[in-house]
Amino acid sequence: MVEEAENIPSPCVRNCCLNEQNICLGCFRSLDEICGWSQADAQLRQQFLDNAKRRRQFHSNPDRALASGPPLKR
Repeated sequence: MVEEAENIPSPCVRNCCLNEQNICLGCFRSLDEICGWSQADAQLRQQFLDNAKRRRQFHSNPDRALASGPPLKR
């Protein structure tokens, strides 16, 4: 399982800047997701990536993103 997780690279773009909700405006992961990345298994890493993708979509178009899925897990 650890090897599977290592095959999922970090989405970090080395442009870290946290907003008021502790979401990185570079990779759109939460601070908890960033801190937990190294210990996360493949399934959890994929959940982090899915959350970040939805946050990125919301950031670029809040109106469209609200209709695209369930609330994000933080």
